[in-house]
Amino acid sequence: MLQVKDAVVRYGAITALHGISFEVEQGEIVTLLGANGAGKTTTLRMMSGLHAPVSGQILFENQDVTQTKAHQFSSLGISHVPEGRRIFPQMTVEENLEMGAFVRSGSYADDMAKMYSIFPILKDRRKQLGANLSGGEQQMLAIARALMAEPRLLLLDEPSMGLAPMIVETIFRIIGEIRDSGTTVFLVEQNAAQALRLADRGYVMENGRIVFTDTAQNLLHDERVRAVYLGESVEGA
Repeated sequence: MLQVKDAVVRYGAITALHGISFEVEQGEIVTLLGANGAGKTTTLRMMSGLHAPVSGQILFENQDVTQTKAHQFSSLGISHVPEGRRIFPQMTVEENLEMGAFVRSGSYADDMAKMYSIFPILKDRRKQLGANLSGGEQQMLAIARALMAEPRLLLLDEPSMGLAPMIVETIFRIIGEIRDSGTTVFLVEQNAAQALRLADRGYVMENGRIVFTDTAQNLLHDERVRAVYLGESVEGA
């Protein structure tokens, strides 16, 4: 579905991504692991057109999208939920969802109803301003808004950040349901153990380079991954 080939991203004189290559197959959840500053968010921003690589190639469904502008990615079928949620705080829940459907033509009433069935709390809050939602509700709204564009590939950046454990469990359950409904997911997540329990495959990034990849289950039990990224949180996995 998506292939990244030898992609290099720079911020001025600083090279953030050093010729990375990876792929995402249709129907998968793929997770990208790494320490803070490894290049994970830059990778997502590159995949959604916010940072074009200076060299390399990005293919989405066999179409070269390397130099595609960020505002065109939703129309291609890629939605990005950024770190920090970035909802519209002075719009209601319903208005935020309508903004997610902005690139579409025709009625989206059925999809609005679907979002409310996936996230019942948003239906209860539909007339409330985004600024008045809890952190977990804002995260649900950010995901629902992205899904309103009918993406085939959903990019998620740290969806559990700052959320209570019970809400995290809900968010991860919903991510699994999103994949089961036919949307491919590429996930960057600070909770590496939880991400690997959910994902099909994973990549590990260090200093702007992908250093190894394997199935999620193999990574979950790999001694290098356990020592560096999982620590005691994986005991008993």
